[in-house]
Amino acid sequence: MSPRAAGTAPAIRIARVDERERLIELQRRASLANEGDRALVLANPDIVDIPRAQLEDGCVLVAERDGITLGLAVVLPRDDGAAELDGLFVEPSAWRQGIGRHLVDAAGAHARTLGAAALHVIANPHAGTFYDTCGFEPLGEVKLQFGSGLAMHKPLPQIT
Repeated sequence: MSPRAAGTAPAIRIARVDERERLIELQRRASLANEGDRALVLANPDIVDIPRAQLEDGCVLVAERDGITLGLAVVLPRDDGAAELDGLFVEPSAWRQGIGRHLVDAAGAHARTLGAAALHVIANPHAGTFYDTCGFEPLGEVKLQFGSGLAMHKPLPQIT
């Protein structure tokens, strides 16, 4: 990818149901390329999934540039009126180009359109610093099925 393209903001859109398998494979590549996730994914390959209902309900955002999918984010409504950033994955060849930050910003904007005043995330231990730089605040550690994570939240600005 050229330096100019790397600096261009990606287009963000709602994912289509017919992209499901391709997006799952992107999620798998990103997870396997991340040293902190690789062993878990290899031992539990079924954890890499995007439920069809999330696509049907418009919960999955896609970042793309020049027709190439670079990443995805999953934003789910919560029972308390907030929203959850349930997944954030960037194509490994596009890491460190700001794609994740663009997806977090888009996830916050999408959550706001759903009426959420805050965006929550359970961050992998190795991703806490990234979320901190995106404006998330720590709430505490939580136990998960496969270890622990850092619960974080980000207040969302009012839509004017």
